[in-house]
Amino acid sequence: MSFLDHIAYCNACDLANFVPFRVEGRHLGWVHRELLAALAEFPDTLVVGDDGVTLASDLVTPAARSRVMETVARALTDDWRDEPYAVGARFGETVFEIDRSCVHLFGFRAHGVHLNGFIRENDELSLWVPRRAADRGSYPGQLDNTVAGGQPANLGLRANLIKECQEEAGIPSAQAARATLVGRLGYRMAVAGGMKRDVIFAYDLELPRDFTPRNRDGEVADFRLLPAADVRDIVENTDDFKFNCNLVLIDFFIRHGLLTPDHPDFAAIRERLGRDAEP
Repeated sequence: MSFLDHIAYCNACDLANFVPFRVEGRHLGWVHRELLAALAEFPDTLVVGDDGVTLASDLVTPAARSRVMETVARALTDDWRDEPYAVGARFGETVFEIDRSCVHLFGFRAHGVHLNGFIRENDELSLWVPRRAADRGSYPGQLDNTVAGGQPANLGLRANLIKECQEEAGIPSAQAARATLVGRLGYRMAVAGGMKRDVIFAYDLELPRDFTPRNRDGEVADFRLLPAADVRDIVENTDDFKFNCNLVLIDFFIRHGLLTPDHPDFAAIRERLGRDAEP
């Protein structure tokens, strides 16, 4: 395991296995070829061919597109989340909405917020590291960023971050509002049945030394305050962290001088990290 291994894992995707998903000629997603037969069962909604999938041209409003795509999506999954995500070519655009559970089936771009909560003492940094609860449906027991969550439709980034800070770590709103947006991290990864095309908005928040995070929504089993150098070693040598959290932490290590040009892979890490990229 290495920093480059984590980056490569998040970007393992062979586009030859996918075809574009288009709306009014705009390329918004990627559909696995194995899903084409199932999508062909909706000829009034989707035009399916070997060169791609196109939403019916008579669907001209976000609301109409959302309704028909919900019908398609519900036929493809039993894991409905009732959490709408915006689908668009860029952040802030809504061509239509679709449930979070189905975003990867169409390779639509999804967004999320991740926060590094740290303290500084005698010029040394420590990070608050949560362990995901054992009963979670995804990545149970793995380490996570201090706060992390998907970006739902109809909620601003800052409002979502404040909400997630309260739910996942008990960070008061006024304190969470001081978090600093430090960049975006993008990756494109093939997963079972589809593709994850994620953009993470990464934040840093220096916390008071007397503050202890407390989870409120059941996502986290416990928090540990670890020296940032120890967290760096965990990331570099293990797969203990949830896969995409490694990218956020690698970026943190670079920005705070914990991963320097002295490292033999430094140049390659900087090149491949996907900072400020939208896959």
